Amino acid sequence: MDIKQLKAVVTVAEVGSVTHAAELLHLVQPAVTRQIRTLERELGVALFERTRQGMRPTEAGAIVVGHARRALNELERARAEVRPSPGVVTGIVTVGLLESATDLLAEPLVSAIARDHPGVELRLMTAYSGHLQQWLDNGDLDLSLLYNLDSTTSLNARPLVRENLWVVAPPPAGLRADCPVTFAQAAGHPLILPASGHALRTLIDGAAVRAESAMDIAVQTNSMGVQKQLVMAGHGWTILPGVGIARDVADGRLSAAPLCEPEVWRSIVLGTPRAGRTPPAVEVVAQALAGQIDSAVRAGRWPSARPQTPGTAAQKT
Repeated sequence: MDIKQLKAVVTVAEVGSVTHAAELLHLVQPAVTRQIRTLERELGVALFERTRQGMRPTEAGAIVVGHARRALNELERARAEVRPSPGVVTGIVTVGLLESATDLLAEPLVSAIARDHPGVELRLMTAYSGHLQQWLDNGDLDLSLLYNLDSTTSLNARPLVRENLWVVAPPPAGLRADCPVTFAQAAGHPLILPASGHALRTLIDGAAVRAESAMDIAVQTNSMGVQKQLVMAGHGWTILPGVGIARDVADGRLSAAPLCEPEVWRSIVLGTPRAGRTPPAVEVVAQALAGQIDSAVRAGRWPSARPQTPGTAAQKT
């Protein structure tokens, strides 16, 4: 098993075509086919099957592709980190950002790293907390924002901020930051909520139980953007973290108010792997991300957020 074979397998899996993969790898098509077949003979399993949609990894192929992609990423990171640059931090850092916080943090983080550590290459991944934690556990991320998580045997969780959930409605509803809305009031409207199993939905379901309020769920979705679009279109109200709707409220696309009776808080932490050495590039990016969050909270750009210290409760009833 060599690097050329790994690149061939990953590229074919990503583009679904040997011909296209050969073009991207600057090889002739028979060479790519030969690399894959040689690896299949070595492993004793088929890695791809041909379908009408193109080349699709088999179950064994998907396993090999996942490990191959991580191996190639590690080699690329090693090259970047050891590149001779005296006194300069270099390397590739893959960061996980919560979807709700992307608008607030992505561009400032990129600007800060470009200014202070131009030798560091950032790769930003956005998703819900559960997906980000899985990617962090799998080694696909170097650090990630997560929520309502304590340190585990595999991850360190550094508390950063805690924030109140907000009730979100179309502008004509006239919700305001200085007039909290009870859960019972919110539940009196059709609700557009995250799908069951999502961590935010778990918080909302718990609040419904404490408020003894039945919910009229109009739509469930795994996209915060879809939640907001449907609210703007008048299909119902929703409940979201304040950081995810601050810009929409400021621009008049939505109205929102803090949730009360009960108040519900989520805790944002910075997750990093416990095992292995932490490269200097990862350390400087972690510091920069924590600094951007602290700056946003203190400047009031993160609605109803408070700096968090270890041991602070993530949820208040």
